[in-house]
Amino acid sequence: MGFRQGAVLASCSFFLGVLFICFFVDYRILHQELTEETIEDGFQFYTTFFNAPPAIKAVLHGFMGVGILGLVAKLHKYDESAIFFDGSSLVGYIFAAAVYLAVSIPSLRTIVTPADVDTRADRIEALRILSAGNTIMMVVLGAILVLQGGQEYARRVEARELAKMEEELKTKGSPSAGKDKKE
Repeated sequence: MGFRQGAVLASCSFFLGVLFICFFVDYRILHQELTEETIEDGFQFYTTFFNAPPAIKAVLHGFMGVGILGLVAKLHKYDESAIFFDGSSLVGYIFAAAVYLAVSIPSLRTIVTPADVDTRADRIEALRILSAGNTIMMVVLGAILVLQGGQEYARRVEARELAKMEEELKTKGSPSAGKDKKE
């Protein structure tokens, strides 16, 4: 595995780890009865998440950039594998980043710092939307990891088949192989 693939795998794994932590709250919001305790837990969790120190936010956004740069660098090779696997991964990664920017950040702002017109019902709806967006990002990042694994598998199968074909050509093309068959 090279640096470019390592950058992609590390950034996807980092974000999946963060989203997995959020999933403990998200699961209760999305798939269980919505009680007052669940709502308050969600508000407290995401308030802590939103008010994290700037260094944590910088690491989060930095890893986002590393993932995009890694995929663009892998796509630079521009062979069939890069077009299918890395191109699809780049589209998925940009989609996950768009969900983060368009859904997660506004929802977090509505939950933590509501405007004067935002009611409690609006904050609860923002909490549910945030949980759904996090789940969508988990699925997309998981698909990227599957695509990267599929690319490595395809590369190994191709190398094995090429080695087998070269070995067959060597045995057919060598003069001693022809004499052995005649005897």
